[in-house]
Amino acid sequence: MPAIARFYGIVIKMFFSEHGVPHFHAVYGEFVGVFVISNLEMIEGDLPARAQRLVRDWAEQHQSALQQMWNTKEFVQLPGID
Repeated sequence: MPAIARFYGIVIKMFFSEHGVPHFHAVYGEFVGVFVISNLEMIEGDLPARAQRLVRDWAEQHQSALQQMWNTKEFVQLPGID
């Protein structure tokens, strides 16, 4: 699973072979969260609230790129939080 972005100790990843609703993974130390691309809801995991806010702030800036990456299965490195 390639790392798409890194910021504040959070690593954003996407499994290109996964099925289901388009989503990405956020890893922060031993914590993990799975976020739906369309609404940025965390549907799985134990990511702390502060890290969830940072991930959502980042994902809002890159939501269309995340959706395109999911659709095309082409890896793109995205910047961290602006």
